[in-house]
Amino acid sequence: MSHIYIALVDTPGFFAALIRRYVKQRYIHVVISEEPTFKEAYSVGRRNPAIPIFAGFTKESRNEILHTFPSAFYRICELDCTYAQKKAIMERLKKDYNKRMRIHYAVIGLPFILMGVPFYIKNQYTCSSYIGKILQENGIRVSSKHFSLITPKDFYECEKLRVLFEGRLSEISTKTSGCKIKGVSVYE
Repeated sequence: MSHIYIALVDTPGFFAALIRRYVKQRYIHVVISEEPTFKEAYSVGRRNPAIPIFAGFTKESRNEILHTFPSAFYRICELDCTYAQKKAIMERLKKDYNKRMRIHYAVIGLPFILMGVPFYIKNQYTCSSYIGKILQENGIRVSSKHFSLITPKDFYECEKLRVLFEGRLSEISTKTSGCKIKGVSVYE
């Protein structure tokens, strides 16, 4: 048995506040990693944490997020998978990172999500639809929905996800915090 780690993220900011107000939930962003401290994590989101306009596939940097959003709140969850599934997911993430400038945020798809109508344009995703798709392609389902309709709420409500940590990113990013995530020390 192996594990993939999913973080549900609540970052401050004007656009995040608008989305939170509309969807009425705290967590509006989803990130995936092969380890629970999220040193290397991937998502479809802001290419630069400080600039919300430019969005697409990115490798998220804990330090950049912490610098831009010092009060970012994370819910880190563990998802069971086989070693082969984890390996395939990580290979896909790294492959997609190499072509990251061709993977974009699916702004056009947002109204379809609200209407519950599956909609997909090649290489355009939301954070949750991208992660939902690569999990589905590897035999892991967090929702019975078409991947284009998966939202952060589906990850939040997924019973397969075990919460390991919930708190400020700074609590898992500082060497002096002494924070542990399910027995994994975050000291670097």
